[in-house]
Amino acid sequence: MGSRPRFVDDLSRAASDAPGPETRNPLSDDALLDAYSRTVIGALERVQQAVAFISVERRLPGEASGRGHGVRGGTGSGFLFTPDGYLLTNSHVVHGATHIKVTLADGATFDADLVGDDPGSDLAVLRIGSPEPLPHVELGESSKLRVGQIAIAVGNPLGLAQTVTTGVVSALGRSLRSNSGRMIYDVIQTDAALNPGNSGGPLINSAGQVIGVNTAIIPGAQAICFATAIDTAKWVIMQIFTYGRVRRAYIGVAGTTRPLSRRVQRYFGLSSASGVHVMEIVKESPAALGGLRADDTIIAIDALAVQDVDSLQRTLDASRIDKPVNVTVLRGAQRLELTLTPVEQAG
Repeated sequence: MGSRPRFVDDLSRAASDAPGPETRNPLSDDALLDAYSRTVIGALERVQQAVAFISVERRLPGEASGRGHGVRGGTGSGFLFTPDGYLLTNSHVVHGATHIKVTLADGATFDADLVGDDPGSDLAVLRIGSPEPLPHVELGESSKLRVGQIAIAVGNPLGLAQTVTTGVVSALGRSLRSNSGRMIYDVIQTDAALNPGNSGGPLINSAGQVIGVNTAIIPGAQAICFATAIDTAKWVIMQIFTYGRVRRAYIGVAGTTRPLSRRVQRYFGLSSASGVHVMEIVKESPAALGGLRADDTIIAIDALAVQDVDSLQRTLDASRIDKPVNVTVLRGAQRLELTLTPVEQAG
């Protein structure tokens, strides 16, 4: 027989030199973790202790027999955003509740007070009392998000506390109708799985910063989930801290974001690449009384650029209620200045 190929001899030597089972040093679990796993675990460790399980009781109408009132329960998620016990959750989790109980990750349970509730954005602020500072999250900036970046959802789906799901930011700038019927703009779409009970929990980025408040899913769809952008939530929080509720100025228009061509930008000397196209005017509304028309494009209010529907809503804050405002619109080949007086939005 001929000599063995060299690679066979090399394999034999390698096998004989290899340590036996009793001398081999197994790698630690940490060393086996890939970069993605380490990122998710690190982000989760920054927020997990601040995520809460929320249970509520609601009073039901009395039965026809007049035997009194029943009580219906419900559950959801929330998270502490200050060390002195303020939590953020969804309005639909706590709206109409007669009793709210918050359970933290360490098992500590507190009765919670409703500080403010905004069905229009499906957000609510709660407060619990504690003699010691509480773990809390860091709020990020949803305006800096990019499609495709890591998104991690934490919450209590179907009562399963501290459940974590991961995915990516699937889309930005979505619109979603809240339970009150109002459109929520600048909504984040993600494929991080959500289920009933996730509502009100945080959506976080790879740094462990909260970028959104998990809000809704499309029933029957797969991996199409939505979170209210944290920049919207910050504005709602400040409104609730200031007024106890969210006050909004109302002019009575329905519109959509419309890109402006470069030719239009150059012709009118605009720095913004978009505005709000007016689709409908409510009769007898401030917009109708001020001369605004369907097919106008709103580009500024009091010289502040209006680039999209979200910026229009943000500009129409409580400071503009019952005060005349200058609205700059494009109408055909004209640039017009109109004066409207917003009123406070009902409900």
